[in-house]
Amino acid sequence: MEKEEPPFKTISELGIMESEKDTMAPEKPPLELLRESKSSIEEIISRMLSIKKQGAPKSENRELLTQMFLNFINLRQANRAILMEEERVRTETELSKSPMDFTALQLHNLSYEKSHYLKATRSSREFKSKYPNIDLISEQDFFRDAPEAIKSQTLSYDSSHDLMLKRLNFELHQRKEVCRLRAELEQRKKCLVEANAERNKFLSSLPLHLKSLKKASLPVQSQLSLPSPKKLKYHDLAELLPPPLYVVYSKFMAQKEAFEESIDIEVSGSLKDAQSYARQQAERNSESSDDDGKRQRKRPKKETTDEAGLYGVHPLKLVLHIYDDETQDPKSHKLVILKFEYLLKLNVVCVGIEESPDGLDKNILCNLFPDDAGLEPPHQATKLILGDGHGFDESRTSRPYKWAQHLAGIEVLPEMSPFVTGKDTQNSDTASVSDQHSVQTVLRRIRSQKKRGTIKQNECSILADVGVWSVFLIS
Repeated sequence: MEKEEPPFKTISELGIMESEKDTMAPEKPPLELLRESKSSIEEIISRMLSIKKQGAPKSENRELLTQMFLNFINLRQANRAILMEEERVRTETELSKSPMDFTALQLHNLSYEKSHYLKATRSSREFKSKYPNIDLISEQDFFRDAPEAIKSQTLSYDSSHDLMLKRLNFELHQRKEVCRLRAELEQRKKCLVEANAERNKFLSSLPLHLKSLKKASLPVQSQLSLPSPKKLKYHDLAELLPPPLYVVYSKFMAQKEAFEESIDIEVSGSLKDAQSYARQQAERNSESSDDDGKRQRKRPKKETTDEAGLYGVHPLKLVLHIYDDETQDPKSHKLVILKFEYLLKLNVVCVGIEESPDGLDKNILCNLFPDDAGLEPPHQATKLILGDGHGFDESRTSRPYKWAQHLAGIEVLPEMSPFVTGKDTQNSDTASVSDQHSVQTVLRRIRSQKKRGTIKQNECSILADVGVWSVFLIS
């Protein structure tokens, strides 16, 4: 009886067989060998299943198992060949991938550069230059004034474009020169501003120095009998006074300087308005046309109905301070302040008392001379301007007294001759015209009226006090 061989070979035997198979060069491709091995294994398995079903001896299975193992070896060999081929292809792919990635990166960069160039080209084509709106120098002036360094340059092969670039460079050169000049002028301006600031600082402190110098020079002026600056200022303003007020000013100034009268006279008002009025008067006097003269004669007729225009006053006024001449220090006791003003339309001089506590009926000026209350127009021309039945406005604080007209040099003639009226010109109760012309007489009467009014006021206050005490004692 023969000894049966084991149905399966050992692992070492199979490894030896597999190594032997590996050393052998495959005659067929791995995929074809894989298909044949697969079909052979399926055929062997089907034969083994049929033998098992028929109950045939197992010796046939041993041969079939050997063939199956051989087919498995072939499968493993084909699998190894496939894996080795896959590894080879993968290696080749990796080696080919690097230049392909580099080529793809180059393609991406070229695409980006292409898009950038296309965008730059489009923007360049759509670009609108500003130089057509620039007021460039003309070509003739460019060739005449441009320096040789700019004209000799070659900036473009296109002659027109080259000329435009040169003109632009010359424009830039000129503007740089202007900027440099501007910087120099600004620096000069800064120096001038600083110098002006120093001068203004000196000028701002100059009034204080002049004031102290003026104060220090007062004793010298009094020793030399020089007129005070205030007096010189009033003399300058007096030149703009209307003729009647100027006559009043000159008379009172002469009275003060000749007899050392205890008075002070000032000129107040708006200097600008006075200068404007004097300029208008000079222009009216310079007109010599007959038509203009007719219009000037017609204007007062139209303005007679306007009371504000009738009582329009000159911008400058005279303020007379009257002091008590019976005291040792007259300046310490001021009796009254008179205000002289000139009505332009009515051609009269009005006088009033500033800050008078008395009413108009008790005004000391109303009784200064008889029959001169200041409510009637002083001369016929004023009556004609005011109209029949219209007297002077009683609400005004200043009135056109006749003695004021005489002081101002305005002649006031009576409506009828004194010989016709039968009045005695030698009557002591009637003041002569010469008294009204006299400044000294007017001042004397004003002082006496003021003192008399003060005495009456004191007596009334004493009587009032006595009456109160008597009523208190009787009760």
